[in-house]
Amino acid sequence: MRSIQALRAPLAKTSRHTGHMCRSIKTLRPPMTPEVHDEDITAAALQYVRKISGFRAPAAHNKEAFDAAVAAVAAATAELLDNLQVRGVAAR
Repeated sequence: MRSIQALRAPLAKTSRHTGHMCRSIKTLRPPMTPEVHDEDITAAALQYVRKISGFRAPAAHNKEAFDAAVAAVAAATAELLDNLQVRGVAAR
């Protein structure tokens, strides 16, 4: 597993990165709901990838990488929600 410093090092070299990231990722659903829809997961993944990449929509030459990142984050999020337990109750 990579350290936080190792992950930040490449970003620090870019002129676009200021050293601070906006931390205002919004909660897209209440903390515990009996049903989480695929649309919620995809919306959260898209919001995350937009925030991290700095792009609302990718340029045509980056669309494939952007879409793959959204799919990967959505899959990881679905797996997380499938495995979370809140006070002994499955979250999803």
